Order: sequence, then C-alpha cells, then structure tokens
Amino acid sequence: MTTLRICFVGDSITAGTGDEDFLGWPGRLCHEETLKGHDITLYNLGIRGDTSELIQARWKAECAARLPDNLDGALVFSFGVNDAAHEEGLGIRVPLEKSIANARDILKDAIRWKPVLWIGPPPIDEEKQPFTLPSGQVFTFNNERCKALSDAYKREAALMGIPYLDVFNSLDHQNIWKQSQAAKDGIHPLGEGYKILTELIGEWDAWRAWFDG
Repeated sequence: MTTLRICFVGDSITAGTGDEDFLGWPGRLCHEETLKGHDITLYNLGIRGDTSELIQARWKAECAARLPDNLDGALVFSFGVNDAAHEEGLGIRVPLEKSIANARDILKDAIRWKPVLWIGPPPIDEEKQPFTLPSGQVFTFNNERCKALSDAYKREAALMGIPYLDVFNSLDHQNIWKQSQAAKDGIHPLGEGYKILTELIGEWDAWRAWFDG
C-alpha cells in the first residue's frame, strides 16, 4: 500500500470545471487508487484561468503548506491552455518562449523538492471559439498554439528528466473527449471527457510507478 499526499497544480482543467460530479481527473484518479487499497490525500490546486506565470507565483507556498517534510508527498503539474489563449485587445496571454521559461523555472524547483509528474495541455474545440467570460473578456483558444506548447513542454521535460504525458495527441483523436467538450463550452469537458483523461493518466507508467513500483 502506498501512502501519499499529492498536490495537483494547474488551471481549470485540473480543477475539473465542467464536471457534473465536481471530481475532474484528479478526483477520479485518486478514487481509483483508493479502491486498490492505497491511502491518498488529494489537494486540488487548479485555478480557473491560471497561466504559467500565475502558477509560478503561487505553487510553492500552496504546496509547502500541504506537504510537510515528515510525510511522503508528490506533485502533479498540468497547465498551458491559458498561456496559448489570445485575449481580445491584448494578444497571446503568455508567448511561447516565456511559457517555456516559466515552466522550466517551476519544474526545476519542484523536482529538487518532491517527486514530480507533468501533464501537457489538452486540445480544445475550435468551433466553439471565441470564449467570452461574464466579465466581457473575450479569449480565442487555438489548437495549433496548444500543440506547439505541448511539444515544447515535452522537449523541456526530457531535458530535465521529468516524466511528461502528452495528452494533446491522444485526446485529439478521442471522439468522446471531443463530444464532451462540444457539449459544454469547447474548453472544459463534461464528466465523460474527464473519465477519458483519467484513463490516460491512470495507465501511464510514470503514474503507476508511484503505486505499483
């Protein structure tokens, strides 16, 4: 049996926005592991709209408060979709090279402290763009930019020796994921979509090594 406290750090996809059961993929993932007998404490630190810059500013303090040194803890990061978004009147929220630099700073610091996994940004439904907030802010999400960022993150993870899961290319061919996003807002899936993402991560060798190794 593995006893582990895990901080899941990211954006609205990490938080589970759109999921009718309010579990998202972190909740489903940890539930599956507890059914196998593992003792997991889940901390979902996903914040809607967060970019790599916003995560860089907050992650360490939030995780340090939840992962004391005398207990086994781990970190799972997943972000990028918001970095690649174009905000009307302002441009790309975080340009590619800056996003890579932010990710590098976050993950280099993280890997020196705790075991780390990194999950890339998923595809979005371009037919549902643009995305308008109640505040009136207008964002346009784009799969070409999301894929470029995912590919760049993957290269960076390899250089740092951090396990990276490219979910973009897997989900881009998943009809259930696409239908689930289309039924919501084009960015966030319904529960069925989160189940697909949960399966991808739950079968990932790097995730399994935390529990089966």
